[in-house]
Amino acid sequence: MDNETTTLISLKETMKRVDHKLQALEAQFKELDFTKDNLTQKFEHHSKNLASQTVQDEMWNAVLALKFTSMELNILYSYVIEVLVCLHTRVLEKLPDLVRGLPTLASVLRRKAKNKRIRVVWESVLEECGLQEGDITALCTFFIAHASKAEHYAAQVRQMYIRDVTLMITNMVKNQVLQDGLLRAVQVIDKGKVVRAPEEQKSSLKELIPSVKK
Repeated sequence: MDNETTTLISLKETMKRVDHKLQALEAQFKELDFTKDNLTQKFEHHSKNLASQTVQDEMWNAVLALKFTSMELNILYSYVIEVLVCLHTRVLEKLPDLVRGLPTLASVLRRKAKNKRIRVVWESVLEECGLQEGDITALCTFFIAHASKAEHYAAQVRQMYIRDVTLMITNMVKNQVLQDGLLRAVQVIDKGKVVRAPEEQKSSLKELIPSVKK
């Protein structure tokens, strides 16, 4: 075997080894990319959870820090409970076959995460009212915090105590999300739906909901 043939064989073997190393490196890079993507997704999920927890903590602090008199608290509670009852009623009207399985608004909120039909109906009810998920979170937090000590005032009683509840909310509630939720609750009960500025309207609201009376 001459030198030229030996050199050629050696070169081929070297190229094979290099090719194998390149393949091994490519596999390692793919594994690193997968690990990086996985860690990125976990980090983003963790960041969202932290952000959500921060928002929830701020909401609870805002609700518990409210400095209303018993009368003022009862008035706000009355609007909140009427909106929540109204939403529950509207959902049941659209899902008559699920009435027994959805006895409370809490059951609707729990089941909508896994049941597409309930979720679609829930979203349509919110749209009809002009409400958003953030509003419901604020109203539910308020309800949970104050339901044990507040009482419901009928509309005519509320009007006897205070003429401009929106001004009271604007002046007394500093947390913007909670303030927006309470103001929208007042609009839904007093006007039938949330009246938004044109730039806020994503779609037309075709149906007005009836005011809920005790």
